[in-house]
Amino acid sequence: MNCPKNKEIVKAFLTTEEKLKDYKNIMLTTSGGADSDIMLDMVYRNLPPNTNIHYVFFDTGLEFQASKDHLKELEKKYNIKIEVEKPYKPIPVCCKEYGQPFLSKFISDYISRLQRHDFKWEDRPFEELYKEYPHCKSALKWWCNYQPGRKDGSQSKFGIGYYPYLKEYMVLNPPTFKISDKCCQYSKKEAAKNYHKKYNIDLTMTGVRKAEKGQRADAHKSCFSRHDKGKPDEYRPLFWFKKQDKIDYDEFFEIKHNRCYTVYGMDRTGCGGCPFGKDFEEELLIMEKFEPKLKKAAEYIFKDSYEYTRRYREFRKKRTEEDKKKNEE
Repeated sequence: MNCPKNKEIVKAFLTTEEKLKDYKNIMLTTSGGADSDIMLDMVYRNLPPNTNIHYVFFDTGLEFQASKDHLKELEKKYNIKIEVEKPYKPIPVCCKEYGQPFLSKFISDYISRLQRHDFKWEDRPFEELYKEYPHCKSALKWWCNYQPGRKDGSQSKFGIGYYPYLKEYMVLNPPTFKISDKCCQYSKKEAAKNYHKKYNIDLTMTGVRKAEKGQRADAHKSCFSRHDKGKPDEYRPLFWFKKQDKIDYDEFFEIKHNRCYTVYGMDRTGCGGCPFGKDFEEELLIMEKFEPKLKKAAEYIFKDSYEYTRRYREFRKKRTEEDKKKNEE
């Protein structure tokens, strides 16, 4: 095999080869997405003989058929078996019990905390609210935008002010349905924990990249995390990959990706129609064309969140236009 010229790819190859030698029970999580495709290919090319590795796909219950078909293609290409694990709790159950996702995991978590304390969605100073809700400090700080802004004057992403007019919108339109980020936790994270214990996994591998941003990437500072006994170490082979590195890898090793990318024209896989996706409206249109049954399921499960998000976006657009006119006068 010829060696790719991209230095980041070569570095990742060498690191992966060394890491795989140190563990006995490895779990590689594949989602059917582009990053996990590259990770799987990289591991396949660097896997030491007789390594015990588990290839696992965690099915949330709202997966694209294109992703499921892609798993079969991967199994055939690499002559491997990809285990399909059921969720600890499926997404419909999570949404009914805990609440529907709204805007982001971070925001949904804080709104959920406030809802559990019967918060009245008031625009009052933090000190006053904290006296009334003494067991909800972190969420109240978020609500009151209590965290200081950045040095350049922009809003900290850890305060509600980072999302324009969201607080004003919620004061005028308090949520009438439960909001939560628990669907991710119980459909994937808890299922993964159970798998770790069942097979005594000592290393997990995921396709997280620092360049992708978001809460998942921001939680890590490097490609490797070592943990105490009882919890497997974590290795992220593509952590330092940027977009061009992915392009170079795909071209050099002729990687073929999921139809979600190549046919549907999407830039993500995962739970179909997830309200955390900023482009869920466009995604629903794509689902209507290619996977109508999945669209119908998503619209039923996330109905309240979709409507609340649409109303917020309309409110934000209107307020932005009004402020623009005022500044021009």
